[in-house]
Amino acid sequence: IRRPPRSTPLYSSAASDVYKRQIWNPHRIHYDERYTTDVENHPGIVIDGPLQGDWLTQAVINWLGDDGQPIEFEYSNRRASILGETLTSGGTVTSINGTAVTLDIFIRNESGDVVTPGSATVRITA
Repeated sequence: IRRPPRSTPLYSSAASDVYKRQIWNPHRIHYDERYTTDVENHPGIVIDGPLQGDWLTQAVINWLGDDGQPIEFEYSNRRASILGETLTSGGTVTSINGTAVTLDIFIRNESGDVVTPGSATVRITA
């Protein structure tokens, strides 16, 4: 089995704009910095929670390559992630049962706090 997934997603205000339009998320904390900081009291633009789930999914798929397929996936956004933060995704293999591999996956912020924990089960086919 390969090393568990790890990556640092690249993100920008342009990517935020495209993503929020694709998922029909009009909440101003994802694009209006003055509103986000003055009214909602966040330190900056908040990265969409579902996008972080997409990053975790992509990290697992990249780790698998052509050697398997995702079976189950779940995540939970626990803290706001702010545009400009360095976020790192990763994971650990927690169990292997035949061809099924279970992973604990996460996104950590630059302080090392897990902002989005999750789990994935994949089936190894190669």
